[in-house]
Amino acid sequence: MSDYQLIAERYVIPTPAGAYYAVSSDSKDLARQVLFGLMSGASSQVITIELIAELTGLQSEQEMLELIYRMQKLGWIQTEDQGRDGPSGMLEDILPEFLSVLSGSGKALLADQQGFYLATHGFSHEAAEELSALSADVASLHQRHSGLLRNNLGIDSSAWSVVDASGDSHLGCWPVFIGDQRFSLVLGGVPQMNQMALTDLVWTLTKRYRGAEAEESREAGAM
Repeated sequence: MSDYQLIAERYVIPTPAGAYYAVSSDSKDLARQVLFGLMSGASSQVITIELIAELTGLQSEQEMLELIYRMQKLGWIQTEDQGRDGPSGMLEDILPEFLSVLSGSGKALLADQQGFYLATHGFSHEAAEELSALSADVASLHQRHSGLLRNNLGIDSSAWSVVDASGDSHLGCWPVFIGDQRFSLVLGGVPQMNQMALTDLVWTLTKRYRGAEAEESREAGAM
């Protein structure tokens, strides 16, 4: 008999910490499968055994409940009485709104892996272009030295930051892995990512890019 049970008719959504965990690495695990699955639709979903099984492929109810319990204890998911609609609209229209609150300076941008920015807030066009190129260089630098950082030093983070003598960030680059895509979240000043704008940002990108990849896979399989 399971030691855990689900509370009926509760909607579940990733927290900012859960959204950050989901995109912080390109490695795959069951928790990330759940987190991305919860952000793949247009609105939040009611948590059920059937939903967990669909998202994870697990067959043991005990294992499903243990996974959800662990994710909740880590603060990666939260439950709500009412469902909520996910973000909607054109990327160029809604991303700047999310970016605007993620840094203490109000300066932020999202760049793709080629070094071009998709959206920015607070930075001038010229600064955004150069910072986007810088973020691609930082990502390449990290990849070249990832063996040292991860295996020798035990540092599992891919984020890089320019800090002052007190260790406060003046500029930071955080990786955002969505499917096969790698983006960079560049924040000026002290990061303020512990808010739902981060979940909404990741939710928006998940629907746009993971959804497109899933559709391409289905079409390829039908040929």
